Amino acid sequence: MFRLAAVLYILVATALSGAAVTTVLALRLMEPWHLAAAFAAGLALAAPLSWLLARRLAGLVR
Repeated sequence: MFRLAAVLYILVATALSGAAVTTVLALRLMEPWHLAAAFAAGLALAAPLSWLLARRLAGLVR
């Protein structure tokens, strides 16, 4: 299940970080630390979300 979570993390982290950075840019917060914080928040939120998705997908397969 760890390998599935790792693959899902790559996809989920990209989507969440991209959405967070896009939101920050739409709010016209152009400071570099705003962008970095949004990117880091997307990465941090992706870890538990990918683990939950992997657990749910593994349960569906069995």
